[in-house]
Amino acid sequence: MQMTRHIVDVEDTGRKPRRFVFVLLDNFTLLCFACALESLRIANRMAGKTLYDWVLAGEGGDEVRCSAGTGFRLDSDLDELNRDDTILVCGGIDVQAASSKKVLNWLRREARRGAVIGGLCTAGYTLAKAGLLDGKKATIHWENQDSFVEEFDEVALTKSVFVIDGNRITTAGGTASIDLMLKLIAEDHGEELANAVADQLIYTSIRTDQDTQRLSVPTRIGVRHPKLSQVIQMMEQNIEEPVSPSILARDVGMSTRQLERLFRRYLNRSPKRYYMELRLQKARNLLMQTDMSVINVALACGFASPSHFSKCYRAHYDTTPYRERGSHAARLSV
Repeated sequence: MQMTRHIVDVEDTGRKPRRFVFVLLDNFTLLCFACALESLRIANRMAGKTLYDWVLAGEGGDEVRCSAGTGFRLDSDLDELNRDDTILVCGGIDVQAASSKKVLNWLRREARRGAVIGGLCTAGYTLAKAGLLDGKKATIHWENQDSFVEEFDEVALTKSVFVIDGNRITTAGGTASIDLMLKLIAEDHGEELANAVADQLIYTSIRTDQDTQRLSVPTRIGVRHPKLSQVIQMMEQNIEEPVSPSILARDVGMSTRQLERLFRRYLNRSPKRYYMELRLQKARNLLMQTDMSVINVALACGFASPSHFSKCYRAHYDTTPYRERGSHAARLSV
């Protein structure tokens, strides 16, 4: 059966197609790359003309594998680009190792030439490591936010789905690439084309840079109780210097006993236990994603001493912080 489509009338500006250079880092996340690329492909199809083209680049210019293990043949090494190219670096697992000296120096060189440079998923780390986000707003996948804040205090990190700050772009990863590309398509060729692309992608809720990347607390915990949500938000915002249950209870207008009953009823654990699990979860992220010493990780997560931290960590994860970091490093080297 012959399929027909509505061609969106796009004004002919006489400009040549906007070219995107996707820089694929080792172990990049396939989803964020595919979402960005498909948005551009569909924009061309819906306009009935080539508005965008793209190339795949990477260190060595040969082949790179995504985190799912599939190999992608690259079009070029990290060569000098056209001044009007848009660079999108695609990150993924163990982005620290993938952000090699060659990649960082190449990004700095292209930045000096005035290039628009973006980081998809964890590649916000790569841009920050190259010094390209100093003094700018940015975002990164929520799982990497704790480690990012510890390492790059000169970057104004947000929880947004994507951020465009001048000629620097960052996204939170996953389907956030669609939201970013729809924004760029709308700026380049109008809202009608961007909406047509969204329809083709069956993307019914387009997010803006004002939307946050994580589910709300009630949705995450599966409980819609305003005071419980409020307390959990306060806990999440006070990891380094934990707040006592009595103060948390007072701040939401409850007694400590009422707060205890609320947590037992809905989460089957005490407020103290829940708070400890949040702190240990952050500690595990820092151990996996940074080179911070175990002592500094302990302090960043509100533990007064390494011994107390190690004891709590072992009780929850059945291993010590030192062994956790060692086994993680061993898995990555396989």
